[in-house]
Amino acid sequence: MASQVTVKRIDKFKNEIQVGEHLLLGDEPREAGGEGQGPDPYGFLLAALGSCISMTLTLYADRKKWPLQGIEVRLRHAKVYGEDCAECGETDGEAGSLLDRIEKEILLKGPLDEDQKRRLLEIAGKCPVHRTLTGTVVIVDRK
Repeated sequence: MASQVTVKRIDKFKNEIQVGEHLLLGDEPREAGGEGQGPDPYGFLLAALGSCISMTLTLYADRKKWPLQGIEVRLRHAKVYGEDCAECGETDGEAGSLLDRIEKEILLKGPLDEDQKRRLLEIAGKCPVHRTLTGTVVIVDRK
């Protein structure tokens, strides 16, 4: 299933974003010159990842009939220097280059045992958006 999004600039950094039948507003924060009337692009990226993780875990737990009663996904994005990021591993960039780093914390609610929690946390890394972000992405320009 292909997703289609249309983005139209309204004013300076403010954008109207059409996602299927849903209308969203994107903007930059005031300190970056925007009006703060919507999430910035990285906010939308993290929202996509977090909601994908939550939906994937819900589907998995439902299929297994596990007592998952709630999920909270907390995400934070930062640009960091590769040499300052111990958990980033080997990088292809040159020294001094910036990497995108996403910190992820998942809180699972419900009477799950430790094996169920461990498995759900493993499954979180297999959600489609996570795979997209960590895989190879090809962006094709159309005229």
